[in-house]
Amino acid sequence: MSDTAQPAPHDALAARLSDDMAAVNALIRERMASEHAPRIPEVTAHLIGAGGKRLRPLLTLAAARLCGYDGPCHIHLAATVEFIHTATLLHDDVVDDSDARRGRPTANLLWDNPSSVLVGDYLFARSFQLMVETGSLRVLGILSNAAATIAEGEVLQLTAAHNLATDEGIYTRVIRGKTAALFSAATEVGGVIADAPEERVQALFAYGDAIGMAFQVVDDVLDYGGVSGMLGKNVGDDFREGKLTLPVIRAVAAADADERAFWSRVIEKRDQREGDLDRALALMARHGALEGARDVAQAHIAAARAALTRLPAGDLRDMLDELAGFVVARVT
Repeated sequence: MSDTAQPAPHDALAARLSDDMAAVNALIRERMASEHAPRIPEVTAHLIGAGGKRLRPLLTLAAARLCGYDGPCHIHLAATVEFIHTATLLHDDVVDDSDARRGRPTANLLWDNPSSVLVGDYLFARSFQLMVETGSLRVLGILSNAAATIAEGEVLQLTAAHNLATDEGIYTRVIRGKTAALFSAATEVGGVIADAPEERVQALFAYGDAIGMAFQVVDDVLDYGGVSGMLGKNVGDDFREGKLTLPVIRAVAAADADERAFWSRVIEKRDQREGDLDRALALMARHGALEGARDVAQAHIAAARAALTRLPAGDLRDMLDELAGFVVARVT
């Protein structure tokens, strides 16, 4: 009973930073407006209003406050991070031909692909306007590098898709680019804008990177055994799209000739039949692929918690530690 009474760590963090988040939300509403193209706020509001956890902007706010920041620029940076994230989601749904996001129809399904791509471009442009307003060249460098790294990770994933030669090294580069890069940038810029000592800035970067890596690995595991509402997508979507996520990569690495032929058919040739998802799950169980992926996520969380020990003690650090545990608890 006590577990159900406790708020989830991201909700507790949002409550702790509620005034800051209210300011971020107001700035987002202001900057996603467009006088001449009403479709921009329509599309943006559909995705931003879909009930996401806002983890990335929360991490920026928490990092800045943890380092003693009391100025206004962390609000701009948190909104920047959310705009970059939203832009990537709009583009991802077009690339993946997705029809559901956070349990709702995607923007490209409700409108069209050109609208999603162009509104995503608009949000990227808005994000650069916001980060410039902080007046910090280092912040601009961190976030612009993150935007380039995200795009690079997505292209690498595209070129590695449906290729059974994709190994854990390539997978790691993909998720560090497409997911962890924005988490680490979100935490790092919080320390930079607070003019924190370099050791603390690097600790914040390490925490964000590790959380981001674990977050993606956990999502990839949940695709083969999670709950649709928890995922924000349909269970088995990665399998149906032929994605080489860590559980599949581990199962393929341990496969015999017959199993490899199965993986080649369903992943490389995209020839999927009734019962194939069940067989994929059975093969993952046989080779401990899901458990191995969980261990990888646990290792990243251990790294995140180790990074936190280099930051000032207090309630915010405790909340970030609890958040780390919550990320991986979804699959343990």
